[in-house]
Amino acid sequence: MAAPKKPVVGPLVGSVVQGTSSTRFLVFNSKTSELLSHHQVELTQEFPREGWVEQDPKEILQSVYECMARTCEKLRDLNVDTSSIKAVGVSNQRETTVIWDRLTGEPLYNAVVWLDLRTQATVEALSKKIPGNNNFVKSKTGLPLSTYFSAVKLRWMLDNVVHVQKAVEEGRALFGTVDSWLIWSMTGGVNGGVHCTDVTNASRTMLFNIHSLEWDQELCDFFEVPMTILPNVWSSSEIYGLIRGGVLEGVPISGCLGDQSAALVGQMCLQEGQAKNTYGTGCFLLCNTGRKRVFSEHGLLTTVAYKLGKDKPVCYALEGSVAIAGAVVRWLKDNLGIIETAEEIEKLAKQAGTSYGCYFVPAFSGLYAPYWEPSARGIICGLTQFTNKCHIAFAALEAVCFQTREIVEAMNRDCGTPLSHLQVDGGMTNNRILMQLQADILHVPVVKPCMPETTALGAAMAAGAAEGVGVWSLEPESLSGARVERFEPQIQASESENRYATWKKAVRKSMGWVTTPVSGDSTIFSSLPLGFFIVSSMVMLIGARYISDISE
Repeated sequence: MAAPKKPVVGPLVGSVVQGTSSTRFLVFNSKTSELLSHHQVELTQEFPREGWVEQDPKEILQSVYECMARTCEKLRDLNVDTSSIKAVGVSNQRETTVIWDRLTGEPLYNAVVWLDLRTQATVEALSKKIPGNNNFVKSKTGLPLSTYFSAVKLRWMLDNVVHVQKAVEEGRALFGTVDSWLIWSMTGGVNGGVHCTDVTNASRTMLFNIHSLEWDQELCDFFEVPMTILPNVWSSSEIYGLIRGGVLEGVPISGCLGDQSAALVGQMCLQEGQAKNTYGTGCFLLCNTGRKRVFSEHGLLTTVAYKLGKDKPVCYALEGSVAIAGAVVRWLKDNLGIIETAEEIEKLAKQAGTSYGCYFVPAFSGLYAPYWEPSARGIICGLTQFTNKCHIAFAALEAVCFQTREIVEAMNRDCGTPLSHLQVDGGMTNNRILMQLQADILHVPVVKPCMPETTALGAAMAAGAAEGVGVWSLEPESLSGARVERFEPQIQASESENRYATWKKAVRKSMGWVTTPVSGDSTIFSSLPLGFFIVSSMVMLIGARYISDISE
């Protein structure tokens, strides 16, 4: 008879990762950061009209409870005592907007997802109200006026949904991003649920002043949003309330971070100048700027990185986005048919070993940071009779790396201190060819954690370290044990520069293809980087079902 498995020693911490296409629940050992078990549930996305993306808030909530229950079953099968779970953290898709009835607990409308485009007309109308020499919205929030963020989604609901209008008039409506909806529901809902959010999620609403760390009356007046429906803003690491119901009843929810901030914490980027890049449908590069609010002159966003305790200082970040990363692999699979699965691209690229002078600029709907050029279109250039699908696959991976380098360079210029290395996570980092190419093209080391669930780990760290829980240390000496895989540059700096210069030449050739703007283009790009978010959201719509929950 086999000996029983030895019980896991040490307090455990659970982590909800609520993403765009799925929900996961993961449990970590707080002393070793070891992932013990997890469960994932896929979610439905609804597309009622072109450009509209919605989800059912009740399905999202139910998926969290299901993931918790199934993970606890798996832990018991491993002879792990689930009563050792001392806290739960939440990370979530940012900007997705929920509004519900505080008396019934019922959503008043579907969740409007972060990449939804229905608010374009709302954005255009609001942009006309901003004085040309005083963009107070960006100066207070660090964000451009865009369909991306929550305030315009909420404004659309207030303008177009009768149930929402009536509930607001009668004082029954509550607003929140997904974290707020989950925490309110899980801590009791109509029976005393806690209506709160953390500073990272609040900073993505366009209603939050990142200087004062409060909801801003001028912003709320501008968007005509009543402050009474907004959640209380707390730090990213404190006890918000206890779970009421389900397998973890009585366990405190004590950590909350938007997914990209959670990944930053999970990557241990807790010092000024440290950065991480998450490779999903697109790429999200965040650089910790410490207590300084750095406002970009190169198309990046200023956002709250984290506040790990109510008495701890707030830290900020610069954020840059690449629209097309995993989406280019999807394009090669679905549009060209040169691969049958996403994993095949690595085999083709390895077989080629080089692009053989072939360069791919995936400007499918224009160029983004640092160009903001809507007239550009995708090109594959440098072709010869020798070029085959392997070279094109290699060039596609290189394109992801070149685009990342452009964002890194923008960040280096804004921050003033070049990155000494790049920490990475996300589904595409399993592609070793891509990781080596990224190190070669940046000509700095690329560092990948051996435990890839960095978003979940960050939420767990925040929860476990909260005052009143105290089972996870965030002291630097306690965080140095994470195992990583390091990719060093393997080519000369001169070769890296030559390849990058040729890429830039290819980018210039991609410009000017569209001479007559497509309907709406001139408006979309008139207030950059607004254009990036609208166009990149279109691209992300295509790739959303391909990439697992790595970003947003």
